Amino acid sequence: MSSSDDSLARLAAVIESRKPANGGDPEKSYVSRLLAEGPDAFLKKIGEEATETVMAAKDGDPQKIVYEVADLWFHSMVALAYYGLSPQNVLDELERREGTSGIEEKALRKVRERSVAEMGKDMP
Repeated sequence: MSSSDDSLARLAAVIESRKPANGGDPEKSYVSRLLAEGPDAFLKKIGEEATETVMAAKDGDPQKIVYEVADLWFHSMVALAYYGLSPQNVLDELERREGTSGIEEKALRKVRERSVAEMGKDMP
C-alpha cells in the first residue's frame, strides 16, 4: 500500500501534465478544461464540493463523506497547480503548525495580518 504523500504526489503530477501549457487538451481532459477556463471554473467546483462535503457530513454517511472530501481535495489540487503550488506546500504548512494549538495559531495569524495592514498604512 502506498503512502498518502505518494498518492498526492502522483495525482499532482497528473494534474501538472494536464495543464494546457504542458500539452493538456481541454477537449479530452476535464482537468485541462478546468485549468484553461481559469479560476472561476475550478473555484466554483471547490465551492460546490465544499457544500456537498458539509451535506454528506450532516447526513452522517461515512462513505459519502469520504467521496465528497476526495472531490474537494481533487479540485483544491487543481487550484494549487494553477497557482504553481503543490500538495507539498500544504503539507509543509501543516507540519509548521504541528504542535501549535488551533486557538494559538489563529491568534498568531491575526497578529501577523494586523502587522501587515499597519505596515501598509505607513506607505505613501
